[in-house]
Amino acid sequence: MQHFKSPRQAQRFLSAHSMIYGYFRPRRHLMTAAQYRHARAEAFGVWQQETCAQTAV
Repeated sequence: MQHFKSPRQAQRFLSAHSMIYGYFRPRRHLMTAAQYRHARAEAFGVWQQETCAQTAV
């Protein structure tokens, strides 16, 4: 619980973080390299679309 003021704050952060972490870290051992790259590219594409993030050119 380092760096958290309370157990509740830690729980709130970790519950949100786990959903995002699972989305960006597919279970690599169950995929081929090409499938993994495609899944990661798709995840980052959705993230960019949802957050309206602009990449530096």
